[in-house]
Amino acid sequence: MSGERLIYLPLGGAGEIGMNAYVYGYGKPGQERLILVDLGVTFPDMDTTPGVDLIMPDISWLEERKDRLEAIFVTHAHEDHVGAVGHLYDRLRTPIYARKFTAAIARHKLDEHGAPESALVEVQAWPQQLEFGPFKIGFLPISHSIPESSGLCIDTPAGRVLHTGDFKIDASPVVGEAFDRGLWEEVSKPGVKALICDSTNVFSPEPGRSEATLQPALEEMMSKSTGLVVATTFASNVARLKTLAIAAQRSGRTICLLGRAMRRMVETATETGLLTGFPKTVGPEEATGIPRDNLMLLVTGSQGERRAASAQLAQNGYLGLKLQEGDTFLFSSRTIPGNERGVIKIMNQLSEKGVDILDDEGGRYHVSGHANRPDLQMMHFITRPQMLVPMHGEHRHLREHAKLGEAGGLTSMVAVNGMMIDLSGNRPTVAEYIETGRSYLDGSVMIGAMDGVVRDRIRMALNGHLTITLIIDENDEALGDPWVEVMGLPETGRSKKPLVEVVEADLAKVMARAKKSLLRDEEGLDKELRNAARRTAQSEVGRKPEVEVIVSRLN
Repeated sequence: MSGERLIYLPLGGAGEIGMNAYVYGYGKPGQERLILVDLGVTFPDMDTTPGVDLIMPDISWLEERKDRLEAIFVTHAHEDHVGAVGHLYDRLRTPIYARKFTAAIARHKLDEHGAPESALVEVQAWPQQLEFGPFKIGFLPISHSIPESSGLCIDTPAGRVLHTGDFKIDASPVVGEAFDRGLWEEVSKPGVKALICDSTNVFSPEPGRSEATLQPALEEMMSKSTGLVVATTFASNVARLKTLAIAAQRSGRTICLLGRAMRRMVETATETGLLTGFPKTVGPEEATGIPRDNLMLLVTGSQGERRAASAQLAQNGYLGLKLQEGDTFLFSSRTIPGNERGVIKIMNQLSEKGVDILDDEGGRYHVSGHANRPDLQMMHFITRPQMLVPMHGEHRHLREHAKLGEAGGLTSMVAVNGMMIDLSGNRPTVAEYIETGRSYLDGSVMIGAMDGVVRDRIRMALNGHLTITLIIDENDEALGDPWVEVMGLPETGRSKKPLVEVVEADLAKVMARAKKSLLRDEEGLDKELRNAARRTAQSEVGRKPEVEVIVSRLN
């Protein structure tokens, strides 16, 4: 035995949906040459990450080993696979490889952060293979809900690994490449050591439907609708945008695109030659002069994003365009778990205006971009791997996918973020566990999950905030009693007196009995005042607020 091993290590995307980042390595333990597949983001919510702009994988482990990192490969241009490249490139300083459309999207993100031209390399699809250390990597076209998606064929001295990326089996995807069964059979012929496979729709029992099947139902709906039609979907789902636009055109409606992300995707897909035959669109100023029953708005915000066009239209209108009773609003997308509250809020706002709402219920107006259970079984059959490792899914998805593989005779295991899996033997085994987590873009600053910023923000949101100020003179005597400022707490409590006055009175009692030794002890004084204030607030309003103590000393 050479003592070398083939490892797979998810840093994000395994045990969750989003924030994908997968490391592969080959070599002696602790000396492996490494590659990274995808570098994506996930999105915050007000309950668990208030105020945060984006969430990214913690790449500390990889950053410490960046001298062994050969390259980064991006499978497709969805935000959960490419969204972090600009933010994290400077920490890894490793070239990023992607196909033309994905590279165009990645280029925008890298440019925003001043990355050099050399940061990104555009590559061709299979049969081109790139050699990096012990790896040979080829991009395998595969159908998904964004153009030019790819799986990866990763050849190593320990065998061939197929990484599906996000995929569905679609022979008529409208935009982008159809699923090429012959190609996947061809690359599987030499034998597949491991299949690392998308698990998102493992609980969907019916075979997946093609994007092309949506056209008739959408056209019928738009023809029958009497007012303005608004449709929202993922901006990156270029095929859906084209399907919706053609349905609108055939039903006599002019198309207006609203939302920067949507316009950019259409422009990029057109410039790279992937999107052809897209109907002519008009701007919002021109759209205001078109009769409502001859107009369709294609808008961003299918996941309830507060600043997107959908949310603005649901409130007071957007760029001069307003909704009214009798209009139709279509959600041509599936709500990602965790986004339900934002979507329902928009739906209720639309309903209050008398707008008719259509969504994915019944599957008439949306098809998923991920392989359903029978399609996963087909991929298992086509590739016939020695072992299956599910990825891209919450823990329940990974576990169910592993069970599906085992039922089909495949050796499988559940591998979540931080589990380094050894693929060298006849079955996957856990080599070691590493610390993984999340990093946050908070305004313009990156912070770690352990920094306490988000934790403190949640505590303030839940319990309020109280500031105590005290002045001590040069003789270690208090100049007056402490005074208090309150934020996020009721003005009066159980005593029916102002909360500020009750807290200040209790703090005055603390100071009255305080010895000079306590006034000299900054840490002890801070603790005494903090605890007293929290006890009083708990008694008065049932909350223990975050407390900040400011002691000014006169020298």
